[in-house]
Amino acid sequence: MNTTPQPDPRDRPARLTVGVVGAGRVGPALAASLQLAGHRPVAVSGVSDASRRRAAALLPDVPLMRPAEVLERAELVLLTVPDDALPGLVTGLAETGAVRPGQLLVHTSGRYGAGVLDPALRAGALPLALHPAMTFTGTPVDVQRLAGCSFGVTAPEELRLAAEALVIEMGGEPEWIAEGKRPLYHAALALGANHLVTLVAQSMELLRTAGVEAPDRMLGPLLGASLDNALRSGDAALTGPVARGDAGTVAAHIVELRAHAPQAVAGYLAMARATADRALDHGLLKAELAEDLLGVLADGTAGTDRPGGTDGMDGTDGTDGTEGDAR
Repeated sequence: MNTTPQPDPRDRPARLTVGVVGAGRVGPALAASLQLAGHRPVAVSGVSDASRRRAAALLPDVPLMRPAEVLERAELVLLTVPDDALPGLVTGLAETGAVRPGQLLVHTSGRYGAGVLDPALRAGALPLALHPAMTFTGTPVDVQRLAGCSFGVTAPEELRLAAEALVIEMGGEPEWIAEGKRPLYHAALALGANHLVTLVAQSMELLRTAGVEAPDRMLGPLLGASLDNALRSGDAALTGPVARGDAGTVAAHIVELRAHAPQAVAGYLAMARATADRALDHGLLKAELAEDLLGVLADGTAGTDRPGGTDGMDGTDGTDGTEGDAR
């Protein structure tokens, strides 16, 4: 008789059979990463043609099945469906008896913590919320991007080690997020990542309109430096006409945007107001210059005769040349 103590699966996951419910951009990539760590994908569900193609590319030879059949085969199930669909999916799986006691049930929603899995918990499942703070393309490159990726982890305390172990096996870095802080955590990521894509896309469109043939090549070094400065120095990295208080330049921007890209005006004004507030709070925007600037931003018109300054990309403020430093 084997008397060797066996590890508690709640503390450290063994090699597991893995199922994916929802073959969007995230699920197949995570399952492929778990496969590299020695786990075995056994089933995946997907409805659209795009989902089926992703599953075939990232999880070749893994059969496509209905969600209930995925749960029947797998010890670890990844629920990788849109946020709004997750509560109904969990309730439906629990009510139909698809959830098995001792089954690890993992969702990847940033919005929800482990509480959304309560119906499955009552059926005996082990609930984990593992949200990768990464943008996904639905291609094999996603697996490589998981290396060093932070995961927002929420789980019952007794499952914390198991949750963190799974993240580490996927090459990620676990970051514990309290249940009640999940919506705020997700809002922060959406603000920084999702809106960044919109801003960059708008910037490239405007540069094309201005006659720039390769806006991506022009923006790449600039945005890379801006991101690095922001991550290193926060508000101290603010630069440009808003942080300088160049109301005339901002007014000119608004005039051009109204003429060539009216759909971008509201976003420009909102971001400029937020930037002005932060620059004021950080002491970068001088109070005597803020009044004219805020007046322009309040009504969104070119209501000032102040001449425009430089375009703000050289990091100077016309005086000591240090405004754009990341110190």
